Amino acid sequence: MKERILTSLITAFVLANLQAQNASPVPKLVVGLTIDQLRTDYIEAFTALYGERGFKRLFKEGRVYCNAEYDFNHLDHSSSVASIYTGTTPYYNGVVGNYWMGRNTLRLVKAVDDPAYMGIYTTESTSPQHLLVSTLSDELMAASQGTAHVYSIAPMREMAVFAAGHVAKGVFWLNDATGKWAGSTYYGDFPEWVTSYNDRDGLDFRISDMTWEPYLPVSSYRYITSAVKQLTFKHHFFDERAEKYKKFKTSPYVNDEVNRLVAECLNRTDIGRDWTPDMLALSYYAGNYDHKSTGEYAMEIQDMYVRLDNSIGDLLDLIDRKVGLGNTLFFITSTGFHDPEPKDADVYKIPGGEFHIKRCGALLNMYLMAIYGPGQYVENYYDRHIYLNHKLIEEKKINLTEILNRSSDFIVQMSGVRSVYSSQRLLLGAWTPRIDKIRNSFSPSRSGDIYVEVMPGWTVVDEYSQTAKVVRDNYVSTPLIFFGFNVKPETLYVPVKISTVAPTVAHFMRIRAPNAANTAPLIGIRK
Repeated sequence: MKERILTSLITAFVLANLQAQNASPVPKLVVGLTIDQLRTDYIEAFTALYGERGFKRLFKEGRVYCNAEYDFNHLDHSSSVASIYTGTTPYYNGVVGNYWMGRNTLRLVKAVDDPAYMGIYTTESTSPQHLLVSTLSDELMAASQGTAHVYSIAPMREMAVFAAGHVAKGVFWLNDATGKWAGSTYYGDFPEWVTSYNDRDGLDFRISDMTWEPYLPVSSYRYITSAVKQLTFKHHFFDERAEKYKKFKTSPYVNDEVNRLVAECLNRTDIGRDWTPDMLALSYYAGNYDHKSTGEYAMEIQDMYVRLDNSIGDLLDLIDRKVGLGNTLFFITSTGFHDPEPKDADVYKIPGGEFHIKRCGALLNMYLMAIYGPGQYVENYYDRHIYLNHKLIEEKKINLTEILNRSSDFIVQMSGVRSVYSSQRLLLGAWTPRIDKIRNSFSPSRSGDIYVEVMPGWTVVDEYSQTAKVVRDNYVSTPLIFFGFNVKPETLYVPVKISTVAPTVAHFMRIRAPNAANTAPLIGIRK
């Protein structure tokens, strides 16, 4: 009897050892999920509202970094997603934001616009031409000699393109005007399975029947302090006219639309079918409805997270059925910012004011004319950047360093200005942690000659883009979660850099990190 037990134990040990040796060193599928405006503090605050399939499962079975940090300022969809997938900052990858001022044209440049390529199911001409370095998906395609299946699916065009990189097999986003899944001729032929989905089951066929109401009893939503007392909410999409798809993309239902196309992709392609790693770059939305403030729509943001929890659970179940969670590596993170909050009411006496960048530029030009003579020294402005007229400066033989220093000294005396950084100060000046973060947000060919840092609580009024944004430098906690393939569960509060995502995932796939990702991969993740 003892011999029989011993023999069984030896057999079990040998089989387990053989299985370990035969286990794949790489995942079949990598799923990158970027959730726009996702916040760790909100995930934690609304825990009592969740089921067991989404966030709770991620925190139980995944490796969760509660405080991931971006190394640069002024995050938005474009700069955040480009940073995640390139493993670097705008200083190197060139994507300083959704828009920037073109130096040659003095017109706004949209980060993914490219007139050389036609849109498919859209009038938007699109490519990643402004992305200056390789991405995680580019490196996977290069390592597999183009055999890997790489698809990117997102509600927004910028998030889809910068997650996909330069050579993905399919990049799809929801058209704001029609609700169809759109693409670009840059990425080659548009897949038949997406065309078939659009023609058979597109959002435009279903949106008129959709209504967003609370998922749980309204008494459940008590986790946000707000002066606005909501009894309930009800948002229709059929009566939003031209804006209905834009508003739909700020509802939790857009995440389910992403899942529907993911299911179509898994059913109609060979993704995840062999041991060459494939990639799905996905994006969800977790901001407030119609970009309203949390104070105004406190109930909606809580319901958003409840439904987001369900969407994540649905995605995990879908991938498990088609590929297997043990064969799939997930990395889940956030764009790291949130929509601007409105100015606080005067009754609270919070210091602030208005800083008009156009007036700043006009006053600076008058000052420079008084010193150097007549001329249009300030060519343009955008957000908090001022662009000087380099041609005029050269014609007048003015020392560039001198005019930059004079301009900085003049602007820093204006109300609401905390500091002023010239391009030379950022590129050549003494290092400090704050200057490093601002420099990482800067691109010599796309940013202004002068960057104006405005005091918190002040409103930056930009007449060019017709926006008014209150400056808030408060810390927003951003999660980073690894889940699935050989990941060791643990929850960590030590800060980590978003720039570590690309090299860490590349290490899992046994491929090169993107060519500008010089941060070491995270350690201790594997079991």
